[in-house]
Amino acid sequence: MIVGDLLTLEDLHIQPAWTTPALLAREVTGVTSTDLPDPARYLRAGELVLTGLVWWRPDAADAALRFANSLRSAGAAALLAGEGTHGTVPPELADACRTHGVPLLSVPAGTSFRSVTDRVYLRLWGGLRARAEGAAALPAAVRADLARAVAADAPLADVLARAVTSLGLPDCSLRTAAGRTVAASGPGRPAADGAALPVGPPGHTPFDGWLLQPHESPRPAASALLRGLAEVLAPPAVRARAVAAARRRAAAGLLKLCELPDGAGADAALAACGLPGGQPLTATVARIGGEPEAWAAAALAEALHGAGGPFAAAPDGRGGAVGFAAAPAEEVLRALREAAPRLERRLPAGRSFRAGVGPAARPRGRELASALVQARYALDSRGAAQAVGGSDEVRSVDALLRGVPAEVRAAFRGRLLGALDAHDRENAVSLVRTLEVFLQHDASWARTAQALHVHVNTVHYRIKRIEDLTGRRLTRLQDRLDLRTALLCTPDREE
Repeated sequence: MIVGDLLTLEDLHIQPAWTTPALLAREVTGVTSTDLPDPARYLRAGELVLTGLVWWRPDAADAALRFANSLRSAGAAALLAGEGTHGTVPPELADACRTHGVPLLSVPAGTSFRSVTDRVYLRLWGGLRARAEGAAALPAAVRADLARAVAADAPLADVLARAVTSLGLPDCSLRTAAGRTVAASGPGRPAADGAALPVGPPGHTPFDGWLLQPHESPRPAASALLRGLAEVLAPPAVRARAVAAARRRAAAGLLKLCELPDGAGADAALAACGLPGGQPLTATVARIGGEPEAWAAAALAEALHGAGGPFAAAPDGRGGAVGFAAAPAEEVLRALREAAPRLERRLPAGRSFRAGVGPAARPRGRELASALVQARYALDSRGAAQAVGGSDEVRSVDALLRGVPAEVRAAFRGRLLGALDAHDRENAVSLVRTLEVFLQHDASWARTAQALHVHVNTVHYRIKRIEDLTGRRLTRLQDRLDLRTALLCTPDREE
């Protein structure tokens, strides 16, 4: 598909505002909608950009230039500007697009962005399917019936049940790429993944997209019918992707709440994400080491579906993702732990999904910021075998220290135990081991001697040597606590 194809879709009534024949020949790879004033980081090369122009104000002279420059730097194929907000496409925007070489098309107020998105993705995907082997075909009457049901937003479970009955297919499920069931025609589990058919265009992350999976291996004659059913189900799959992408972009605004005074901008930011106002939100963070933060955001959103409440997730600008859910912290923790194995199966070898869950907090700056800090600490302080950690599980000094950066832990240990390490490298008797056993046995000379299989006088001698080397007195509680903390910072305790 090329940009100029949009002008041939007569029912959309899209018109050129500024362009050239060469720019109309640009290849289109996808479509995204945004009202951010600088959306470059959320765009991919070749995408059409839909905007309602909410960001534009007549008194902001440079806004249009900045927006057009953002699209040019991201390699956007074209800008489609909605006329609904201002009644027309501002001349300043046309001038800015001319300056930066971005084709500008106008979308009339009567044309919804959803219809534009559906038509673009269906045209892109239809072209791919037309080139695929064995083009799918459904009886015309059945296809029309199912298409009407889909267009009327009928429950997808009902659409699947109708298809199964009309076509004599086995029961089927619609599932996400990460294995979450979206809808099913009946009970039972899908057959092996090899029988799964993609629904809609491919996604940008391993967690995007839907699959149509029969509950039993289909007969050869049924395979073509299943491909046809997957094509009919493409529009809701496209819409679900568009809604998810829009929410991810809107969720970035929630991060700004953490930097503003209490209450400033909260209602607007929450509404943009589909989150209720005045209700506590549970803060979450996620990370997939070595992969783009967009992967972490998509994975976190997939996991939060199981929490039972509205949510929003977005890249956090730190290599990971942040999310907010209108659900209790314990439900969010459960949902993430249940989803983690499914998510990790979609990752390349050696990659892992890790997340932290903070407490529920009112959507006000300082409270939400505090909850987010605790969620990040929960991620850093989780155990080595634990994919997801909760802030309420940080209940020991050991767990608390795991959230401290490794460099800080190593430096603290070196300052307190460096002399003992130097001694142990040159002597067969380990003073570090003696200290550890002594503290484990509550500073009992007799029990320490028994555990080390030495005479109690030997323990007295070693403890005196430890005190001389560290400058600490093990008769003092504070010194015992400091040395115990240093032992917990031992490198072999790290993940």
